[in-house]
Amino acid sequence: MRALLLAVLLAVGTPAVRAQNADPLQAFGGLSGLNALMLDFHARLKADARIGHFFKDVKGPPFAEALAEQACQELGGPCQYKGAPMKLLHQEFEIRASDFNALVELLQAAMDARGIPFAVQNRLLARFAPMHRDIVNKR
Repeated sequence: MRALLLAVLLAVGTPAVRAQNADPLQAFGGLSGLNALMLDFHARLKADARIGHFFKDVKGPPFAEALAEQACQELGGPCQYKGAPMKLLHQEFEIRASDFNALVELLQAAMDARGIPFAVQNRLLARFAPMHRDIVNKR
């Protein structure tokens, strides 16, 4: 009986393995789920004592739509990010590595709150990580 159970588990995989191999865009609830996530993320950014000042004048819906579009593209979805390059968007701010890290923490908290599997979160974060060099401009 144990051998049969083990064989079934190996055949279907664990939830973590299934989440990692599943369509990551669907794990976020599609584009509408990404929009909802990014609205939550925006609220967390504005409320954060460390980096909220960067977002005080940023309007939630346009910000969320652009980030959702960018995330959708990065996850291999049918979207195409139409916003400005990251370097151009952030050049007027003095953004330190600690600011970027705080932003990542807040994105992770927003994804946790929506029940996004850890493996899927990591896929998105891995796609966003290279943007660090275009965003952080203060040493």
